[in-house]
Amino acid sequence: MFKKNANALGEFEKYKDRLVAKRYSHVGGVEFGENFSPIVKLTSIKVLLSLVATFDLEIEQMDMKTTFLHGDLDEKIYMKHPEGFTVKGDKELVCKLKKTMYGLKQSLRMWYHKFDMYIRELGFVRSQFNHCVYRRNVDDHFIYVVLYVDDMLLVGNNMDLIKEMKSLLSSKFNMKDLGVAHFILEMEIKRYRTCIRLWLNLSKYIYMILKRFSMQYNRLMKVPILVGVKLYVEQCTKTQ
Repeated sequence: MFKKNANALGEFEKYKDRLVAKRYSHVGGVEFGENFSPIVKLTSIKVLLSLVATFDLEIEQMDMKTTFLHGDLDEKIYMKHPEGFTVKGDKELVCKLKKTMYGLKQSLRMWYHKFDMYIRELGFVRSQFNHCVYRRNVDDHFIYVVLYVDDMLLVGNNMDLIKEMKSLLSSKFNMKDLGVAHFILEMEIKRYRTCIRLWLNLSKYIYMILKRFSMQYNRLMKVPILVGVKLYVEQCTKTQ
């Protein structure tokens, strides 16, 4: 599979190729069992961002490289060689997978399981309300780690504690340190610490929706209805 990698501003930075398993050929109960995996709720992220602004906390971001190559497989899975790759005299040979990979239905679940095991070994406590939010207290300091597949937010009141956590994560996984958080889940984070304010900008997400319906070049209007128009409940449609 070939893919374009985009940065936080939606600008394409580089081309990327990736070996992907044909998930449509997987047999349930044989090649995979449960494939459900939790992801962080948007509400949890917004609550933490409000705490960041109110109490002037630090907020950093990290990105996991090759996320789905970290999980350990419980099942025995064999994969045919990619098209164009052949070994002379051994055309019937297949690959036995030791790790998860992109395209496997259980990849996300096994990656989360491995991350969950490791971070709890470091002394973090998982939230009972959201299994992708973790907290750790050290004396008077604290740190939150929020996981959304391969994106992580680190929120805390001590920068040294955050740097220590970054170092531990990088020693275990292939991580990329993105520094101060500016972009998460299609939302741009704009922060003004001097006036204790934080804004979320959804312009990129809105543009993506408009582009999906070929409306990105439509003329812009501040208000899509005439000034002075009054709307009433009786005007609502009676059907679903």
